[in-house]
Amino acid sequence: MDELLDDLLKKIKDGIYPPGSQLPSGRTLADEYDVSQSTISRAVARLRGQGVLVGRPGRGVFVAESTRH
Repeated sequence: MDELLDDLLKKIKDGIYPPGSQLPSGRTLADEYDVSQSTISRAVARLRGQGVLVGRPGRGVFVAESTRH
Protein backbone atom coordinates (compact mmCIF):
# COMPACT_ATOMS: atom_id res chain seq x y z
CA MET A 1 0.00 0.00 0.00
CA ASP A 2 2.98 2.33 0.48
CA GLU A 3 3.55 2.46 -3.29
CA LEU A 4 -0.10 3.36 -3.80
CA LEU A 5 0.11 6.14 -1.21
CA ASP A 6 3.35 7.46 -2.71
CA ASP A 7 1.86 7.49 -6.19
CA LEU A 8 -1.31 9.28 -5.11
CA LEU A 9 0.76 11.88 -3.24
CA LYS A 10 2.98 12.34 -6.29
CA LYS A 11 -0.06 12.89 -8.52
CA ILE A 12 -1.37 15.48 -6.06
CA LYS A 13 2.01 17.26 -5.87
CA ASP A 14 2.40 17.14 -9.67
CA GLY A 15 -1.03 18.73 -10.15
CA ILE A 16 -2.67 15.72 -11.75
CA TYR A 17 -5.13 15.92 -8.86
CA PRO A 18 -4.97 19.63 -7.92
CA PRO A 19 -6.43 21.08 -4.71
CA GLY A 20 -10.22 20.95 -4.79
CA SER A 21 -10.35 18.25 -7.46
CA GLN A 22 -12.31 15.06 -7.06
CA LEU A 23 -10.48 11.75 -7.03
CA PRO A 24 -11.72 9.02 -9.35
CA SER A 25 -14.08 6.49 -7.80
CA GLY A 26 -12.74 3.72 -5.63
CA ARG A 27 -13.56 1.20 -8.33
CA THR A 28 -11.69 3.23 -10.95
CA LEU A 29 -8.63 3.57 -8.71
CA ALA A 30 -8.75 -0.12 -7.81
CA ASP A 31 -8.73 -1.01 -11.51
CA GLU A 32 -5.95 1.50 -12.25
CA TYR A 33 -3.69 0.19 -9.49
CA ASP A 34 -4.81 -3.45 -9.78
CA VAL A 35 -5.71 -3.66 -6.08
CA SER A 36 -8.91 -4.32 -4.15
CA GLN A 37 -11.35 -1.56 -3.33
CA SER A 38 -10.66 -2.17 0.36
CA THR A 39 -6.98 -1.33 -0.25
CA ILE A 40 -8.07 1.90 -1.93
CA SER A 41 -10.38 2.64 1.01
CA ARG A 42 -7.53 2.15 3.49
CA ALA A 43 -5.23 4.39 1.45
CA VAL A 44 -7.88 7.10 1.16
CA ALA A 45 -8.59 6.87 4.89
CA ARG A 46 -4.90 7.31 5.67
CA LEU A 47 -4.64 10.36 3.38
CA ARG A 48 -7.80 11.81 4.90
CA GLY A 49 -6.24 11.35 8.33
CA GLN A 50 -3.20 13.31 7.13
CA GLY A 51 -5.42 16.12 5.85
CA VAL A 52 -4.47 15.49 2.22
CA LEU A 53 -7.96 14.38 1.19
CA VAL A 54 -11.44 15.32 2.38
CA GLY A 55 -14.66 13.40 2.04
CA ARG A 56 -17.84 15.14 1.02
CA PRO A 57 -20.84 12.95 1.83
CA GLY A 58 -22.80 12.09 -1.27
CA ARG A 59 -20.21 13.72 -3.53
CA GLY A 60 -16.96 11.80 -3.18
CA VAL A 61 -13.37 12.33 -2.08
CA PHE A 62 -11.51 15.53 -2.91
CA VAL A 63 -7.99 16.86 -2.60
CA ALA A 64 -7.88 19.28 0.33
CA GLU A 65 -7.59 22.94 -0.59
CA SER A 66 -4.53 23.26 1.63
CA THR A 67 -2.64 20.07 2.33
CA ARG A 68 -0.39 19.40 5.30
CA HIS A 69 1.84 16.77 3.71
